[in-house]
Amino acid sequence: MIRLNIKNDISWFLLLLILALFIWLIRLGDLPLRDWDEGYYATVARSMFQSGDWLHLRYYNQPFLLKPPLIIWLINFSYHLGGINEFTTRLPCALLTATGVPLLYLVGRNIFYTQLPAIFSSLVYLTLLPVLRHGRLAMIDGMVNTFLILCVLCLLKSKKQPLWILGFGISLGMIALSKGILAIALGGILGIYMILNDHNEFFKNNLLWISLLIGFCPVVIWYYLQIDFYGEKFIEVHFFQQNFDRLSTAVEGNKGGIWYYILELIKYSFPWLIFFPGGLIIAWNKHEKNLSQLIATGFFLFLFIITIMGTKLPWYIMPIYPFFALSIGYNLSHLYLYPENRSTILVFSMSVLTYLILGLGVYIFKDPQEFIFQFIFFIFFITFFWTNQKLYKKLSGFIIILIIGLYLSLTLLMISNTWLWELNESFPVKSVAKLIRETTPPDTVIYTSFAYSRPSLDFYSERQVISQNKKELDILASNSSYLLLENTKALDFKLIDAKMLGEASGFILISTKRK
Repeated sequence: MIRLNIKNDISWFLLLLILALFIWLIRLGDLPLRDWDEGYYATVARSMFQSGDWLHLRYYNQPFLLKPPLIIWLINFSYHLGGINEFTTRLPCALLTATGVPLLYLVGRNIFYTQLPAIFSSLVYLTLLPVLRHGRLAMIDGMVNTFLILCVLCLLKSKKQPLWILGFGISLGMIALSKGILAIALGGILGIYMILNDHNEFFKNNLLWISLLIGFCPVVIWYYLQIDFYGEKFIEVHFFQQNFDRLSTAVEGNKGGIWYYILELIKYSFPWLIFFPGGLIIAWNKHEKNLSQLIATGFFLFLFIITIMGTKLPWYIMPIYPFFALSIGYNLSHLYLYPENRSTILVFSMSVLTYLILGLGVYIFKDPQEFIFQFIFFIFFITFFWTNQKLYKKLSGFIIILIIGLYLSLTLLMISNTWLWELNESFPVKSVAKLIRETTPPDTVIYTSFAYSRPSLDFYSERQVISQNKKELDILASNSSYLLLENTKALDFKLIDAKMLGEASGFILISTKRK
């Protein structure tokens, strides 16, 4: 058996923080911003940076009422430190998400009797692809996870040190300033956990209500000021269209079946998913009441809530991953100490995964790919093959091999240009944005024949580019307008006295004049 050299908590906290910061920040700003959230937040933050108005969020000439302001404030602050670019846009969310890794270690130290499951839990969280990918983007979900982990840590610490409860309300308030009513759902789930944990005196603690008052005071003030300034429009857009409507309807066509999030979990959480049931079984058999109740509420209850929601988006599942990692970390610690107890199902599952990766590898290597992607896949296969061999021989070293191999593979993926694969779903915006920026006056509105408006194009062009149907574009073509038309559709429009300003990435930019 390979022996871990376990040092004190501070050493592990710092080591985990360094590992997380490295993989979250490496080549962070090398790829363009993604639609939708990144483009929206970057554009609104730039508007705040230029105007100096931190109170009222604006997307060009229109109020931005979709989200609370915390992420915009953080990006704006980052712009003041390092200028406006992709790195500074993503930096605040990446830093906050990475901090969640060592914080989860501290959560584990307050749940488990020993240090080993806390270490493994944080390493599992570190190597979860959805957490890493979404956490590197200028998106709210990774930072919300860190605030949630801090909430849990404060709850656990408050059982012995009551002053820690102050952190609970402040962290929950940060969630509310990040994603609105999600704070109610997560706060309710943690409240249910405390009830199941026979900690009813928790609600009688005056410090709890003081912490909630402190944490939610900025939230209440900001919402009051927005409602006072925008009136019913803010309530309709922010609360109903962006929050309550998503509970019952599929907003903007983002729908899915009852198995949507189960499939998301299956697609992106391997290989760790195969260790998840074992963690639940061992926790139940060993009467790990604290862990079982935390997973039952944090994982299963939240999964149920998002499953019954009408709107389905992949990143809504993010808050379950800290609890998911805790269960797996507990199972891994048991397998590390008692490798002979590994189940036949576990060995079989790992073998199937190894052969699947081999099959995919044969398929992938038939087509030309960038070298680094082929190298990533090679490391991935070697990791699984070696892990499978150690697991079959009942050697505990399989866990160390798996963690190191996954970390190395994911690091190489973040170095490559493939980690943000959504950029390949549509045309590259930078060349088109450059054309618009160099040939049109500032503050010009551009109209495009493309199927939908792209916030990332708005950001890079420093102009608002609005998608319109053919009928509307025909009307605009007869007036003084700037039209961004796809080359394949340009002949479909009645262009009178039109002047072609340039061409880029399959688009032509045209200036029209009134007849």
